[in-house]
Amino acid sequence: MIGAWAGLPVAWDENLMFDEQVYRADVERICKAGVPGVYTAGTTGEFYAMEFDEWKAVAKATVEECRKHGTSVMIGVTSTYTLGAQRRAAYAAKAGADAVQVALPFWMELDNRQVVPFLRDVTDVCPGLALSIYETMRAKKALTVDQHRAVFEATGCYVAVKANAGTVGSTPEGCRQLSEFLNVWSSENDWSRLGPHGLIGAASALVYMNPRIVLHMFDLLRRQKWVELKPWTDMMDRLVREGLKPFTEKGYTDTAYDRLMGVTSGFLTMSARSRGPYLSVTNQDVHELRVWMEANTPELLKL
Repeated sequence: MIGAWAGLPVAWDENLMFDEQVYRADVERICKAGVPGVYTAGTTGEFYAMEFDEWKAVAKATVEECRKHGTSVMIGVTSTYTLGAQRRAAYAAKAGADAVQVALPFWMELDNRQVVPFLRDVTDVCPGLALSIYETMRAKKALTVDQHRAVFEATGCYVAVKANAGTVGSTPEGCRQLSEFLNVWSSENDWSRLGPHGLIGAASALVYMNPRIVLHMFDLLRRQKWVELKPWTDMMDRLVREGLKPFTEKGYTDTAYDRLMGVTSGFLTMSARSRGPYLSVTNQDVHELRVWMEANTPELLKL
């Protein structure tokens, strides 16, 4: 579980129902681009906006398309309660996934005594699958290095952590310590900063904007070519901080941004629409971002 794993959005039709044909085509396209893995049902995959039957349909389609192309596949199983996460993890195993990703239940903050038992309960129902923790402050709790190590020792399958802002893996020292026993992931604009401290991948929204560039960036990271990598991470950072700033001001969140970038570059064929209550980008937004990218980061539009 290294490199830029594509965390794909879900394709919705005009009635905001699962557009399986379009979704499968986009999964196939990113697999053919050579990504090391694909996953869905994270925040970008709108796990929080699907009924269980819908989630199963998306998971099944993802696994089947990845299997056709020999691409590793991970399914997000986050839920607000243990049984919900277990049902999803068991289904992911049955469907043929390679890994599951889970965040801590987020409605009420977990007590420290509940962290390891919860994650052990989830992994017990999907033996043989790798575990990735989606660590985000949306779950109201940041784990310590010792807690990560306790999960690693208790489950026997904890392989990667998606480190977001406010968590230990997003700091140079925390990344270094976690990298002694885990694969640490963070966004591509962090690769120059955290790569020298052991970072080894990303749960990526940028790879399906431009797989050519992001896969090149990972090659530089893996070969520790920090000087050559820095201009690319600066470009990605500028896109995030400047290019997306107007859309932040409009109130957009993760899946809206990620769809916006993938559709603007032309790599994703799915609609830019997402499910409420969170705001969905429009065709005008796609036009505005493309104009900005043509003027400021034109290389990112060259697929």
